Amino acid sequence: MVEASQRAVGEQIVSALKDAIALYSPALATVDVVETSQLKKALANLSQDEVIDKDIIWCPLTLNVPNTLEFIGQNIFQACKQERELRQWVEQKLGYTTGESQPFGTFILPVVCTAKGLLYAEVIGQGERLNEYYQPVDLPDKQRQPLYHLAYELLQFLLAPPAVYLLEFGYNEQDIVFDKLLPFPAAPVIASLGVQKPDLFTCHWHCLTHQPIIDLTIIPKAFS
Repeated sequence: MVEASQRAVGEQIVSALKDAIALYSPALATVDVVETSQLKKALANLSQDEVIDKDIIWCPLTLNVPNTLEFIGQNIFQACKQERELRQWVEQKLGYTTGESQPFGTFILPVVCTAKGLLYAEVIGQGERLNEYYQPVDLPDKQRQPLYHLAYELLQFLLAPPAVYLLEFGYNEQDIVFDKLLPFPAAPVIASLGVQKPDLFTCHWHCLTHQPIIDLTIIPKAFS
């Protein structure tokens, strides 16, 4: 499920996800890519049994998911869509500054939420051009730990099901500034291709299909 307005980047994301599905599917899988507008029309003509078919794995790549679509991540997609409310919770309950009044969105922490726990990938940085990202960003441990704490508490609060999550944040001097949480592999994840093993598209598919992920590693050439 992609949005037409992000077609160029969306096609690259879909292609990478298709590659992961082809390589790591427990059984033969057929991939159907549907734009949000098309899905809304289709849902109006489908029975509830067809929508919640146990053999269908819904993999939205946008927050603009029709309310009538029932899938495992439905609740967290709705929560992430309410950005203002989520920022308020982070500020009030966790004590972090949020993006409503500070510079934000400079960095992305990918979090791989598996059935056995969380794996934190290396931070992704945002380049000067639109949809330009790079990985890894080498943060010192004193910056990593409060960042991991924020991600852990937020995903616990949201009862996050297995998936790849992107926590977007910035810094106000040394203080973390929380911006938003995305519950799917968006454009920044492209930076992990050829850099991280397994890449974040593969991680997302593993999570959705309950396949184990032992560790996340940066391919040595990525540091050269």
